[in-house]
Amino acid sequence: MPASGHERPQFAQPLTSIEICAGAGGQAVGLHNAGFDHLALVEWDHHAVSTLRANVGDWPGWTPEKAQKIEPMDVRDFLGSKVLKDLDLNPGDLDLLAGGVPCPPFSLAGKRLGRDDERDLFPAALEIIDRLKPRAVMIENVRGILEPPEFFIDYRNYILDSLRESGYVIPDIDLTQSAKAQDIAMRKIWRRLDAKDFGVPQLRPRAILVAFHKDALKEGQEFRWPLRLKAEEATVFERLEPTMRERCEDFWDKNQRGEPAEPGERTGRDVYHEWREAAEKAAALGRGVAPTLVGGSRKHGGADLGPTRAKRAWAAMHVNAMGLANDRENCDPERDLFRDAGPMLTVEQTAIIQGFPRGWDFQGRKTARYRQVGNAFPPPVAEAVGRAIAAVLRPDHRDELLANYELDSSAAGGVTEDEAQQMEFSMSGTLGASPASEDRSGDFVGAGL
Repeated sequence: MPASGHERPQFAQPLTSIEICAGAGGQAVGLHNAGFDHLALVEWDHHAVSTLRANVGDWPGWTPEKAQKIEPMDVRDFLGSKVLKDLDLNPGDLDLLAGGVPCPPFSLAGKRLGRDDERDLFPAALEIIDRLKPRAVMIENVRGILEPPEFFIDYRNYILDSLRESGYVIPDIDLTQSAKAQDIAMRKIWRRLDAKDFGVPQLRPRAILVAFHKDALKEGQEFRWPLRLKAEEATVFERLEPTMRERCEDFWDKNQRGEPAEPGERTGRDVYHEWREAAEKAAALGRGVAPTLVGGSRKHGGADLGPTRAKRAWAAMHVNAMGLANDRENCDPERDLFRDAGPMLTVEQTAIIQGFPRGWDFQGRKTARYRQVGNAFPPPVAEAVGRAIAAVLRPDHRDELLANYELDSSAAGGVTEDEAQQMEFSMSGTLGASPASEDRSGDFVGAGL
């Protein structure tokens, strides 16, 4: 069952979507769970494409044979592709165009070059939107595009102006006002959401842009942001306990060499209970949510669970964050489980922390699979926003779609000017922050906003 606690909604007339910069499918999983049927998935990284091929063959409108035909594609080539031509879409036919455009242009690790960065794919996304005129648009990025507001406010206005010219309902922005005031006005359609509020045991703030075409909105209809699940905050202990127990049970009465333990030797049972005690204690102290996972890039060595501050947070949960464990079936107990600082996590466990369903089959070697996980948009957050979008496009299903969420009810986007002041980051504060960015382009280690 999806993280919302609901079964996947079924509509008499299916909702359709195309996803660009799809990565390994985090956003796609969430939108699938929200009731959207994907017509196409566009991604250029060959490892991520292999992961999509391995997982979407049983989705509505797909077969294993069709999934195998997904090929790496630059989003800038999509409008001229056979994939789009074969869909035979007229403007306005598509319900949702979604994507997570590359984040380095707006992250500290990517040097925040914005529109001057050759990896900036917002222009390509806007061109696709203008051509297809989908009824709704959902674009995800790092929070660095929003915070501090003065950094990219002009570029954000350019993006919103382009959407307005394409027929999308965009709030009026007074360019004579401060960047903070403009940012507040934009929050009706462009705001920060935190993954921990949606059943993901991880500190992962994301910037989400949602816009509707004027022809898709009936009088009185309004998009309402989901604020959080009506549920207790998920913790690392709660989500990882089943898999951590499974891994340790393989060595329950064995030592670090995988041999029957002699009296006094540390066993897999000991490893499990040491981890459990620390993880439960961290959760009880309000520290049971993981730091942001860092996907890294092909330009930088192996993978670990983040910078120094993140490693300290993991250490409090008795997890060794210096690397990744081998998969359970290939476990080296001394390396993967029996370390004094605690067990390392497997790629599967990091995917659970990211909110992926347990059966999602990542392709590639260990480091390539972890990069896909660390660079993904958490599916439960995408599902929450997707359900809110579906509630506008299928208003008869609104109550069913959103029953498990607390919703924003204020006309100003739920943020007062005082709250906005508290959320602002000075440049010195921003440069000292450690949460990692999602980098779907794979060009930089995510170490900024």
